[in-house]
Amino acid sequence: MSVPYIDNPADLAAYCTELRRHDWFALDTEFMREKSYYPQLCLIQIATPDGAVCIDPFGIDDLGPLLDLLYDPAILKVLHAARQDLEIFHVMRGTPPAPVFDTQLAATLLGHGDQIGYGALVKETLGVELEKAHSRADWSLRPLTPEQLEYAADDVRYLVQVYQKQRAALEQNGRLPWLAEDFAALSDAHTYDNPPQEAWRRIKGVNFLKGVQLAVLQQLAAWREQVAQDSDRPRRWVLKDEVMFDMAKLMPDSLDKLGRIRGLEKGILERNGQRLLELIQQGRKMPQDDWPQLEPVVRLTPPQEALVDAMMALVRLRAMEQQVSVPTLAPRREVERLLGDDTDAALRHGWRAQLVGHDLQRLLRGELLLRVVDGRLQISQFTP
Repeated sequence: MSVPYIDNPADLAAYCTELRRHDWFALDTEFMREKSYYPQLCLIQIATPDGAVCIDPFGIDDLGPLLDLLYDPAILKVLHAARQDLEIFHVMRGTPPAPVFDTQLAATLLGHGDQIGYGALVKETLGVELEKAHSRADWSLRPLTPEQLEYAADDVRYLVQVYQKQRAALEQNGRLPWLAEDFAALSDAHTYDNPPQEAWRRIKGVNFLKGVQLAVLQQLAAWREQVAQDSDRPRRWVLKDEVMFDMAKLMPDSLDKLGRIRGLEKGILERNGQRLLELIQQGRKMPQDDWPQLEPVVRLTPPQEALVDAMMALVRLRAMEQQVSVPTLAPRREVERLLGDDTDAALRHGWRAQLVGHDLQRLLRGELLLRVVDGRLQISQFTP
């Protein structure tokens, strides 16, 4: 079949008029970011029960009519693994579209496991095996081939059917409201913020630094993040993680010593060497009270570890009974927070508390027992 292809303002305006008749549609994008900080939008795919279209942003200066629909609060946008797609529109308008429905998140409450890929979800839900030949295509090149357009359209064509089945199942078992908080977080602008002063937390190996080294790393990482954002270049093109780590660890105080850092490119040293030394010095002079702090590592005692193991056994049993993935229901770190009497632990609130959190607290109070009957784990009420 031939996929409708929109690459001019007039056709886009006409299509958006037609699209407005619907109260939801499926959405996906193709983008590139190997050579940029921000994702570069290359193609937009939209589908309704009436069919799928591909929209080429390269031929349309003003995507306003489409963006108006994306940001219409009366129209639901259905995506799979929505975060990267929504980030593109967050960059355009300073906030992501809303409301949204993420089929990957919904799948965790329907027995499909955690973070299932789109192809696997389509196969498990619809029995359709999707083509994978163009998964690594350069979507910035034109013209796009008919095969590429078919591949791209499949990303929303079957998403329509997956959504319809998921929504019906979630409404039938009463779980649709459970996802409201997670879907709202996808439309929260703060989800996509990358403040330069917090960039140090994402540097590989940060846990191996301490004290003033972290202060130096914070200065270097904030500078790199700001430069990458301002120039729209990948972070690694500005300064590689491993080079920045060694700078923070060794804290060189001269261009000669800086130049001995393994992996530091000559061009970067020539252009930014003096600035890097200044940043290192700023970090070294930072008052100790202002040094950044790593999240404290909570080390459980052996008896506590054993207790968490028992609690996770109860979690796995409830997850299996309810056909919910364990990481979605109660990852181990949340179980540890509950054991540590953290009042903000997710297992104390909402549907997670109802499914397993209350039972975990009863287990800790000795009101429930774990036992093996005929080779199977069971939960029973404690009776003195």
